[in-house]
Amino acid sequence: MASKPDSPAFTAPPGFAERVADSFARQPFMRLIGAELAEVLPGSVTLRLNHRPELTQQHGFLHGGVVGTLADNACGYAAYTLAEPDSSVLTVEYKLNLLAPAIGEQFCAVARVLRAGRRLVVAQAEVMADGPPVAVALATIRLLPGRKDAAAEPPLPNGEL
Repeated sequence: MASKPDSPAFTAPPGFAERVADSFARQPFMRLIGAELAEVLPGSVTLRLNHRPELTQQHGFLHGGVVGTLADNACGYAAYTLAEPDSSVLTVEYKLNLLAPAIGEQFCAVARVLRAGRRLVVAQAEVMADGPPVAVALATIRLLPGRKDAAAEPPLPNGEL
């Protein structure tokens, strides 16, 4: 995905794409639903997911929870492309607007950073189903400096960041 003309240009630290890919590969839930990391650019990430009946709701549409997961994850990783190597990220808020039933064979979530601050990053995602958007999301992502994105990190005590 090329940057849109109205998108701000971001500079990512060296090795950002490998860090994103490594982190994404360590997410069991992404493996469970079959999501794939399709593209990683400074300030932007694209995820793909093929339709599977077990991911649908009672009407046969991709479940809204899965749509939200794709949007949230894409926004988080778009922010992570700009994080320093010794940092991690955590979603602190996101809003999801479901625009249409999620019907299709392949779903794509494209996220881009709108504003990157020292501690908070705002990102936007569109989730498409074989073309037109079925959802849009706006997310706030917290940067966690000094907390490497690694499986060996101990859990955060009492919800502390």
